Amino acid sequence: MPAFDFALNVVVSGILTGMVYGLMALGLSVIFGVMRVVNFAHGELTTLAMYTTAVCCEALGTDPFVTLIPVTLAFFALGYVLQRKVINRFITRPEHTQLLLLVSIAIVLANLLLLVFGPDARSVQTDYQLDSIEIGPLLVDVTRVYAAGTALVATLLLFVFFRTTLMGTALRACADNLRGARVVGLDVEHLYAVTFGIGTASVAVAGCMLVLLFEVTPAAGPAYTLLGFVIVIVGGLGSMAGALIGGVLIGVSESVAGMFFSPSAKSMMSFSLLILVLALRPSGLLGKRT
Repeated sequence: MPAFDFALNVVVSGILTGMVYGLMALGLSVIFGVMRVVNFAHGELTTLAMYTTAVCCEALGTDPFVTLIPVTLAFFALGYVLQRKVINRFITRPEHTQLLLLVSIAIVLANLLLLVFGPDARSVQTDYQLDSIEIGPLLVDVTRVYAAGTALVATLLLFVFFRTTLMGTALRACADNLRGARVVGLDVEHLYAVTFGIGTASVAVAGCMLVLLFEVTPAAGPAYTLLGFVIVIVGGLGSMAGALIGGVLIGVSESVAGMFFSPSAKSMMSFSLLILVLALRPSGLLGKRT
């Protein structure tokens, strides 16, 4: 394969993977954008979604796309209850107590996954896993196309939800002016729980797609949390479009690093991009200046 065609394939693969990364980070961005809470258990929820999908597929003999909706609904309920019963008690407390709470939740989740599933990696096998689509010089994995398409559709649905529905308008009102939202009678505690549920549901969709692309272990949580932070900081914390763009940029940077250096250099490229963005635009590409 000519060098240009090979590079083009690598970039396209990075874009497709980055769309899934963007959806995963979008949950983190939505939660912070509305609640001003940084979810340090984000990566552990991602690994939990990946394990849940893998177990459902093994037990029922189904495809991850079949389990997508029930897993997403279950994770929305999990996020809603977790925020309403636990995290909501810490909303008005100092930020360091919120950090300790969410880090504690992350550690509990990681160790529960280790106790239940052990340290061995798991993945999902599908009939189309080795299939590819040839478009001119491009040879694209079908699995990545399906995963990226699902992530893009989920992101668009979230955008439409926040922009066109009454619930979405109420959530944006809480994000813009919390005191004003309380004055007009909005149930802020319920809306916060819905927000955390939406963020967790986004993680569930991303987890269902990620388990098609990568193996999962209980120790993978911190890496996904760090990846989510890098993406939302590059794109702009609190920006939905920024999360998707940041995910694509990180996905491409990782693919390029694997092409020119080695797979172990992915983090080097991602953090180099982060440093460059912070140096030129500290608020992120689409973040609001304060």
